[in-house]
Amino acid sequence: MNKLQRLLQSKILILTVCAAGIGGTFQYGYNISIINAPTSYIQTFMNETWLERTGVPLESNVILLLWSFTVSAYPLGGLTGAVVAGPMAIMLGRKMSLLLNNVFVIIAAALSGFSRTAKSFEMIMIGRFFTGMNAGVSMNVQPMYLAESAPKKLRVAVALTSASFTALGLVLGQVVGLRELLGGEESWPFLLASNVVPALIQLTALPWFPESPRYLLIDRGDKESCISALQKLRGNSDLSAELEEMLAEQAAVKGQKAKNPWELFQNPALRWQLMSIIVLSSAMQLCGSDSMYFYAAYVFQEAGIPQDKIPYVVIGTGSCELITSVTCNLIIDYAGRRPLLLGGYIFMAGWAIVFMVALSQQTQISWMPYLSMACIFAYILSFGIGPAGVTGVLPTEVFDQMSRPAAYMICGSLLWFNLFLVGTAFPFIVKSLAHFCYIPFLVVCICTALYVGFFLPETKGKSFLEISEEFKKRNFKAQTHGGVYKGPEEIKSTML
Repeated sequence: MNKLQRLLQSKILILTVCAAGIGGTFQYGYNISIINAPTSYIQTFMNETWLERTGVPLESNVILLLWSFTVSAYPLGGLTGAVVAGPMAIMLGRKMSLLLNNVFVIIAAALSGFSRTAKSFEMIMIGRFFTGMNAGVSMNVQPMYLAESAPKKLRVAVALTSASFTALGLVLGQVVGLRELLGGEESWPFLLASNVVPALIQLTALPWFPESPRYLLIDRGDKESCISALQKLRGNSDLSAELEEMLAEQAAVKGQKAKNPWELFQNPALRWQLMSIIVLSSAMQLCGSDSMYFYAAYVFQEAGIPQDKIPYVVIGTGSCELITSVTCNLIIDYAGRRPLLLGGYIFMAGWAIVFMVALSQQTQISWMPYLSMACIFAYILSFGIGPAGVTGVLPTEVFDQMSRPAAYMICGSLLWFNLFLVGTAFPFIVKSLAHFCYIPFLVVCICTALYVGFFLPETKGKSFLEISEEFKKRNFKAQTHGGVYKGPEEIKSTML
């Protein structure tokens, strides 16, 4: 209840979260889901365009290949965006990076929206690449911006709203993609171009809100602008304790410059921190959650759901993730990060087993298709309650201000590379393993749960120094009996 009261007292912070989210991670979820509805229409457009150009229709396997390129352009653009997000956040600042990031999606909307008029399916592919770039930047910069703008006691809860906006984007993309709205044969270019609306909202709203106070003080050394930003975000609250905390963090990294990703790999004091974010960021995609959205219609069709009901069932999957991401936001400070991650992956492993058994028996038992559908919902629920939200917050907690952008570059690059890998490989996995297509994802869930259970320390309620000490025990295990270790490079005295 106290947390809710603090949120209500800080209206500017709430509006900042909304302004950052609507043009940020919202776009990631929205653009994943809107491409599903017009699949057949775009493939027909590709064939008709090629026939008009050459007089020869495309073979079905060539159409499938072109569609694969179109789908794959999104994660490739995301990977590019993740790579440039770090330098953008350092040089331009968090807020300006989010604002300029909208240029990518405006270009994408123009290309996709006019593709049919120009009779060019290549414009759709290029548009999806730019859309991916937008999502790649926002997935990295938005959590940094929000976590650095929030007060200490709300930092994780505010950063977790990035996952909630992703889930909200998924649901709205699924709704807008219905045939009754923009998912029809005549309106699909407008559906693909509709992502310009959130971009325009953010361009209108976000300039009114302040830059990250931590960025202003620690990266730019601008104490006056930092105090001004804090006053806008906190209202009449006493700023002395929070400012003192930031000054202590500034002193801890004095003389350092923002690190590059390869410098993190070279630093032995960050070995287990890097290992943790690499494992968890990879598992985010390799657990098979996004396969549900790229191939949701196919999976439900295999489960025996009637064709005309599939779009409405798909909306349910996105709604499940939205509900659980909001729930995760509410309970994370009580339950802790580790239990949510561990429980999420254990439940996902269990539901994957039930799902495969149900698929294998759906022709023998009449109610098995409905069990298959229930398993998919349960799988999404398990993913949303822990891994979907907690994974994106960890780099904020285990890395300092100078290392954080590079850490997010690594996380983002892994996320998008693995999204591309799963999106490309899943049809072949289905073809090879049939009803047992979730065996690879089951293995990933079990291995990740084991890693979390045995190696990941809990970070709830701990200062940066305490978290660093936890990782130090592993990073310098061999040195604990010889000599005195003075602490990792990024030790802080500030509390989360």
